[in-house]
Amino acid sequence: MDLDHLQKSVSSIDLRSCLISRHGATVFEYYRDQRAKDEPAKINSCTKSIVSALFCIGMDRGLIPEVPTPAAEFFPQLAASDDRRKQQITLEHLLTMTAGFQWTEFGGQKSFPRMTRSPHWVDFVLEQPLSDIPGTRFEYNSGVSQMLSAILCKATGMTTARFAELNLFGPLGIENYEWEADPQGVHTGGYGLRMIPGDLLKFGQLYLQQGRWGDKQLISAELVQRSVQHYITAEPPRSGGYGWHWWVDAFTSPVNADGQAPNLSIDYFYARGFGGQFIYVVPQLETVIVLTEDKRKKDRHKTDVFREWIVPLLLHW
Repeated sequence: MDLDHLQKSVSSIDLRSCLISRHGATVFEYYRDQRAKDEPAKINSCTKSIVSALFCIGMDRGLIPEVPTPAAEFFPQLAASDDRRKQQITLEHLLTMTAGFQWTEFGGQKSFPRMTRSPHWVDFVLEQPLSDIPGTRFEYNSGVSQMLSAILCKATGMTTARFAELNLFGPLGIENYEWEADPQGVHTGGYGLRMIPGDLLKFGQLYLQQGRWGDKQLISAELVQRSVQHYITAEPPRSGGYGWHWWVDAFTSPVNADGQAPNLSIDYFYARGFGGQFIYVVPQLETVIVLTEDKRKKDRHKTDVFREWIVPLLLHW
């Protein structure tokens, strides 16, 4: 694997960080500077995958019921709604963003910014009309992520961050983090976490190891596997599919010079945050990759670092 070439490549586009772990050992580590290594930075929607992990831990411990459970058990407003379809929304619909709410994250009515300006974020989400029957269509929605964080609070009797400290961050040795909260004190479920790249790598490694860390099973292997399964196909321009707040996709080798396509397809799942924050887990290659960026949109490069640079290198290792 030509790590020197990769070092030059990621440096040329000024990534904030790029880390690769293989077979449980860190084999590549790039930081723009010491600050990028040690200072927590926004991971944006990668927060969603952290919340998914906490939800799975809550289920393992019997604090959160099975995913077919109606969300109305935690939010009576859904049961009282004039739209009876809201009673059909389950916990799995929230995890897979198939709840059916009429929602445009940043386009059109821009639901996400409107939620963050409202006095009560969860109530704002619950009050939105349905545009689809629950379970039938994927619609990216940070509002349902906020509902999941609120459920964690209700089910565990503590804040989402405190539950994370006791059951996820603590065991992984994650101490250097910051987490925003809504006006009611519910930690943001769809974004708002700041972490350091090395701790993101630990989190990805936990999933590569099927929820096991050292001699402890932090998340049951069954729920790890269920959470990263392809549940529903994402709508264009997104590729692949979506699981329980994880993206799922595959890399297929390009056609050779002789016009023949090699029979090689590699499945992977990943956490994705706005602005270039990624945690990729590639079980077939026993590899975890973390990428972070902090450039403004107009200054950001167009390269798909994972698929164009890293995966081809891994395949020839």
